[in-house]
Amino acid sequence: MSPIYHVRKAHLNEVGDLPAIERRAAQLFADRLETLGLTIEGLDQVNEVDDLARAIAAGRLWVAETVHRELVGFALVLDFGEYAHLDELSVVPEHGQQGVGSALLHQVCAWATAAGYQAVTLRTFRDVPWNAPFYQRRGFAIIDSAELTPQHVELAAIERGRGLRSDLRVAMVYPITPI
Repeated sequence: MSPIYHVRKAHLNEVGDLPAIERRAAQLFADRLETLGLTIEGLDQVNEVDDLARAIAAGRLWVAETVHRELVGFALVLDFGEYAHLDELSVVPEHGQQGVGSALLHQVCAWATAAGYQAVTLRTFRDVPWNAPFYQRRGFAIIDSAELTPQHVELAAIERGRGLRSDLRVAMVYPITPI
C-alpha cells in the first residue's frame, strides 16, 4: 500500500461517514446490475449506522484514510464463532487499485489470527474482477457454505431473497488453522 494511506481501527465519531463510502464503492456495480441480480435501489442498501457502531465497540471495524485524514475505505467483520466473517470491504473508486483493499484485508486477517479465529470467511461474486479473483490472489479459496456454519448458509439464503443470482455468488475462506 502506498504510504499516503493508513489503516486503523474506526472511531465512533466516524460511523456516519461509512455508509457514503459503501454507496460510492457499490457504484462500481452499476453497469452490471441485471447480470448480477442487482438493482439501483439495492446499491443504496448499506450497513446500518447502529450495526457499525456495535462493530466499533467490539473492535471489528477498520478504516483506511489518506494522509489528510480523508476516509477512503473500511472493512467490517462479523463474529461467526470460530470464523471471522468479512461482511463488507469497501473502497471509494477514486482510491481503488492503490492497495487500500489489500491493506484492509491484510489487517482483518492479521487481527483474526491474533484473536484465535480458525479462518476468515466472506461471500462475494465469483467472476467480478475485484471480488473472488481479488481474494483468490490473496490466499482465499472457494468453499461450499454448508461446510462452514448455519450462519454462512443463512447468508446465502438472504442473498437469494434479495434477488442476487446465487449461481454467481461464492463463499470463500482464508484458513488460519486447518478446517
